[in-house]
Amino acid sequence: MTEAGFAGKTAVVTGAGSGIGLAVTRRLLEAGAWVLAADREVAGVPDGAVPMRVDVSVDAEVEAMVRGAVDARGRLDIICNNAGIASTTTVVDCTADEWDRVFAVNARGVFLGCHHAVKQMLSQGGGVIVNTASVAGMVGLPQRAAYCASKAAVIGLTKQVAVEYAKSGIRCNAVCPGTIDSPWVGRLLEEASDPDAARAQLVARQPIGRLGTPDEVAAAICYLASDEAAYMTGSTLVVDGGILAG
Repeated sequence: MTEAGFAGKTAVVTGAGSGIGLAVTRRLLEAGAWVLAADREVAGVPDGAVPMRVDVSVDAEVEAMVRGAVDARGRLDIICNNAGIASTTTVVDCTADEWDRVFAVNARGVFLGCHHAVKQMLSQGGGVIVNTASVAGMVGLPQRAAYCASKAAVIGLTKQVAVEYAKSGIRCNAVCPGTIDSPWVGRLLEEASDPDAARAQLVARQPIGRLGTPDEVAAAICYLASDEAAYMTGSTLVVDGGILAG
């Protein structure tokens, strides 16, 4: 992506303090965008971004996030609804509280980001939304009951928003990563009784033979956010090392 591609653009990235969100924030900054980097913990936000502590499950905080970008810059060109949490339970093991916790961030958080961004984008004549879903929203994975369901909700919402607002100049797409070598995967492995075996198991399910990197997913997100993807809306761009092909 050339610097001219995002020069002068105003972007919001959630979950910007680590993993995929951090990689997206860095790419947008390098390409000339002004970025409001939102996260519950802003210590990891890169220099050059405007940090903002946000819990994406809280309506008032997401509204303030969008308003903060607009107050600073006059408009919102791009929002990347990336913040998400993991859950490793079956439908039997998953409690109602765990289900609600996962949906509060993964589904409600994306809804709130879309809700407030679309209102602003309608008033300014357009904009771009990129939601981080997962291949887990497209295929069932073991011990991912709430996670699979929440990411399927993200895909469904992405398609609905795309259809609803295409004629208003708003594009909405989703990226669907496979297993990415990110901090939350690291935490998952640390909790395993045999971390090396658990990592080998994760790697084995990728036909390409390795985990993905946050920067590889960030490249896909930035493509969807760019004018190069101007004819794409309602799409799910899969970056999964071949999981769905296997």
